[in-house]
Amino acid sequence: MFDNQFMHPYGEDDMEFLPILSVEDEEEQSKIEVQQVLPILPLRNTVLFPGVVLPITVGRDRSIKAANAAYEADRIVGVVSQKEVDIEEPEPKDLNTIGTAARIIKKLKMPDGSTTVIIQGIRKIAIQEFIEEEPYLKATVHELREQKGEEDKELHALIDSLKDLATNIVKLSPNIPSEAGIVLKNIESNEFLIHFIASNLSIPLQEKQNILEMEDVKERAQLVLSFLAKELEMLELKDQIQSKVKSDIEKQQRDYFLNQQLKTIQEELGGGDVVEKEIERLKEKASKKKWNKKVAKAFDRELEKLQRINPAAAEYSLILNYLDTLLELPWDDYTQDNFDLKR
Repeated sequence: MFDNQFMHPYGEDDMEFLPILSVEDEEEQSKIEVQQVLPILPLRNTVLFPGVVLPITVGRDRSIKAANAAYEADRIVGVVSQKEVDIEEPEPKDLNTIGTAARIIKKLKMPDGSTTVIIQGIRKIAIQEFIEEEPYLKATVHELREQKGEEDKELHALIDSLKDLATNIVKLSPNIPSEAGIVLKNIESNEFLIHFIASNLSIPLQEKQNILEMEDVKERAQLVLSFLAKELEMLELKDQIQSKVKSDIEKQQRDYFLNQQLKTIQEELGGGDVVEKEIERLKEKASKKKWNKKVAKAFDRELEKLQRINPAAAEYSLILNYLDTLLELPWDDYTQDNFDLKR
């Protein structure tokens, strides 16, 4: 589910936005006034959800100017995602119309000359009209209030399922800090929980945009839950495959180690080279036989037993004679019968 969100801040031009944990305070956020005209900050490869905090390295000239203008005013900026991530200088037509009004928490000047802004989503907005494109994008917006509806049993069940699945994913993902599970359990707001998980989902950008645009909280929770279920299924399958591969490798290493020990013991007893040559002789003759699978399995089983036996033991000669007898028998070899009575 998570993409190491708790580990690194990522930039506008890196386009690997990894959300970090926000302090949930919906009451304070609801008091923040969002102006009808906002500077617009395009994001390439992520979607900002209300409540979620993102550190963004701003590299594009218009984006830097938009961030500076917002920071010098009321620190509120409109954040919208691009429709296509490979567009370097997006125009209004290249941006989604539904985004998030965000507050710039902090603006940092980095050693390489770039600017990093830490933003927190406040509430959803819809862009009505772009009124300026230079020196930065500016548009008129209106707020989109959430349709929370009643917190019925179904919604509570959805929220509990979201927490359970997300917690299981945290346990199965080695790159996610275990603290993420504690964070999930302590989120009280249903809306913020959905936004927090949706922001961290490893899904295409358009899918995240679809989640943001959904009006009904319950429908949004159901969609996020379906993505979580798929993610958990993939992680469980991956874990099973890795466990099986690890088990197979350990068995191979164990067999190799035991065979090397056996070889050393046989050499110490003076029969190592002789046994090895004998085994190779038997294998070579067996490769030319036309016997069925049942006989081949019996031969291989006795051959493995021969490899483990001390050549000085009486059983060694007995098994060797048995294998030689198997090899001498004409398995599936036929001669042409002659029915000439006079002859």
